Amino acid sequence: MSRKVMSKIALLVIIAMLTAILGACGGDTGGTTTTAAPGETTTKAPDGSETTDAGNGEKVTLSFWHIQTQEKQAKLIQDSIDRFVADNPNYEVEVEPMQNDAFKTKLTVALGSNTQPDIFPHWSGGPMIEYAEAGKIADLTEYMNKDGYVDMFMPAGISQATYQDKIWAMPVENLAVAMFFYNKQVFADNGIEIPETLADLEAAAEKLKAAGIAPFSLANKTKWTGSMYYMYLVDRIGGADVFANAATRQNDGTFEAEAFTKAGEKIQEWVNKGYFNEGFNGLDEDSGQSRALLYSGQAAMTLMGSWIVSTITSENPDFLDNLGVFPFPAVEGGKGDPSGTVGTVGDNFYSISSECADIEGAFTALTYLLDEQAIKDRVADGKIPPINGVQLENPMMQTVLDLATKAKTNQLWYDQYLVPEMGDLHKDTSQELFGLTKTPEEVNAIMEAKAAELAG
Repeated sequence: MSRKVMSKIALLVIIAMLTAILGACGGDTGGTTTTAAPGETTTKAPDGSETTDAGNGEKVTLSFWHIQTQEKQAKLIQDSIDRFVADNPNYEVEVEPMQNDAFKTKLTVALGSNTQPDIFPHWSGGPMIEYAEAGKIADLTEYMNKDGYVDMFMPAGISQATYQDKIWAMPVENLAVAMFFYNKQVFADNGIEIPETLADLEAAAEKLKAAGIAPFSLANKTKWTGSMYYMYLVDRIGGADVFANAATRQNDGTFEAEAFTKAGEKIQEWVNKGYFNEGFNGLDEDSGQSRALLYSGQAAMTLMGSWIVSTITSENPDFLDNLGVFPFPAVEGGKGDPSGTVGTVGDNFYSISSECADIEGAFTALTYLLDEQAIKDRVADGKIPPINGVQLENPMMQTVLDLATKAKTNQLWYDQYLVPEMGDLHKDTSQELFGLTKTPEEVNAIMEAKAAELAG
């Protein structure tokens, strides 16, 4: 069975189950509502052009969910929407920010009951494909191509938003790749140079551990954080194709390949050596427990998406001068290209519900998230908008951009590349690797069995 069919069946099963549970619940929908108002509906784009809808002229209310909950980031989105409403007073937009994991749960329920908001984010990959195949999101190709609007975006971002030659989302928030971010003072105090190989990284970890400092800060309660170590180790050991082949069931790919085993063994070796802070599997990344260890010098470095710069800008700007960055090191004898990155070019991607009563108006609202003012605000907040020719003032973010653009490969986060059932299983088993409750061989067998089952 193809990945496309596998994806569609998985989502339809989830939707059917949730619909049965929620069918008697009723409640308000998350979609577009209207309030009677005379006259035509005119939508004004940031370039000043206008589109007139000669329909019934009702006032349109759009619902918009997002996960940018830091104060500056939330304000940036609200300011963008306020500009859209100021230019288009016939619209109202109900903006609702929420925490990452709460959002995922709420969106799943909303999709199952067909009460999804008009505009919502995701990370492309498997979930976006399922939304598209199930008819939950609108095809944005026409709007993206109009007047060459699509040309402002980095090609990699548009590629991630494309499925079957149609564009299903707009890459907006950030070029986000995982790298090691470190406390420069801790490195200097302990005579540590930037590691270029895995052996260098482990030598640094031993020196830090001897000084009573946790080499790596990790808050792995939500599971995706530890997965970053696993993804990079698989990539550096086995190369970019080993995961792609296993996930797509091509070229005899299997999740029991040697690279997965070696990656799991290395993680458990590091856990046993005490390279991670105590209690990491019970700590929460969203609440900043991992970053607090970095700020205080109790930990030296953390492997995290480059959005951490924006988070620190909002949360602890005084620490920025002490923050350094370097890519995940090469593995001696590994098949992976050491320039390769793990991440996304667009995090987050925004889609529009196929149930939205005014898709064109919702798309125009989205364009305000990347208008001239929004781009300036995003760069000032430490983000890298996924657009061509972006000018960065922050030297560290320029380093991130340079490394990302030079990368020969970029692996989308496993839990977003895979269909949801497989993505969740990966996160669960990854956490169990870190918790030493399953061996690498057991994890590989579980992943392979589920992949084979879904492939039919």
